[in-house]
Amino acid sequence: MKTKTNITTLDQILDKKYGKKGEPLREKWEQEFEVFRLGVLLVEARTKLGMTQEKLAKKCGTN
Repeated sequence: MKTKTNITTLDQILDKKYGKKGEPLREKWEQEFEVFRLGVLLVEARTKLGMTQEKLAKKCGTN
C-alpha cells in the first residue's frame, strides 16, 4: 500500500503562519482558539437542552 507523503498537518500550517508552540504569536492563536472552541461547545450544549441564550443567562445569574 502506498502512503502519501505530501500531506500537510494542521501543526505544520500553524508553525509556518504563527510560529512553533511556545512562541508568543502561536500562544495567542492557541488561546483564542480555545475561547472559540468553548463557545461552540456552549452553543451546542445549550441548543441540545432547548435553552435560549436568555434562559441560560438567567440560570447563570447574568443577563
